[in-house]
Amino acid sequence: MPDFLDYCRKAFRWQHGRQGSGYDKMLLLTASWPIAFDSYLIRYPIGSSIPPHTDPVTGRNHYRLNIIVKRSIGGGEFICSDPILSTARIKLFRPDRSEHSVTEVIGSSRYVLSLGWLWGKSDC
Repeated sequence: MPDFLDYCRKAFRWQHGRQGSGYDKMLLLTASWPIAFDSYLIRYPIGSSIPPHTDPVTGRNHYRLNIIVKRSIGGGEFICSDPILSTARIKLFRPDRSEHSVTEVIGSSRYVLSLGWLWGKSDC
């Protein structure tokens, strides 16, 4: 029950992103079983960016699929050291293994639908 109450407090509300770099995230859906996953709508206002980093996870493999819903006029480019798939609007990568970042957003905000999940036992 505490997980559900925590979800109700966070779902469908804008929250500041973890890196403190100006982006906001809105939790859409999450679960821990049968596959641990989360889904967010991410808003990058003008001037926001994300510095290069990884997202370590203990004991599991972390995957993330980012779908660019709205591009910014300039900047806001996703940079990843080792993507699994990278097209103009679709980015599939391992945030636990691949350093990734977003360049500064210029001219208009950028929106991304982000789906993440943990799978199997860590291969690191």
